[in-house]
Amino acid sequence: MNRQRGLALSALLLWGVVIALVAILVIRVLPDVIDYYKIRHAIKAVAADSSGKTVAEIRTAYSRYAEIEHIKTLGPADLDIYKQDNEVFVAFAYERRIPLVANVSLLIDFRSSASARDSGQ
Repeated sequence: MNRQRGLALSALLLWGVVIALVAILVIRVLPDVIDYYKIRHAIKAVAADSSGKTVAEIRTAYSRYAEIEHIKTLGPADLDIYKQDNEVFVAFAYERRIPLVANVSLLIDFRSSASARDSGQ
């Protein structure tokens, strides 16, 4: 006798709810993650070209990258620019609170740093 295979309606509904919740989470988090990677790319590009520049020139260069990439999350004043062992480092850190449902939210702490050496120079 052949046994029937398949998914019961209750299991199908359960998996549908789980997939929908994961999809909602991804849809809410993905724009902030994409924005983080845009910022990180801009910081690496600015750090790669930072040799011999002042802090104001580095902030202006980041401002140009931010304007081109439409980055509104992190401004040039939010960058930490410091020199260590005769090498310029550009760093940033910020946190983003993403509301999920009612009073439940997700807090993500973004941070990164770059130097000319990290960029392959």
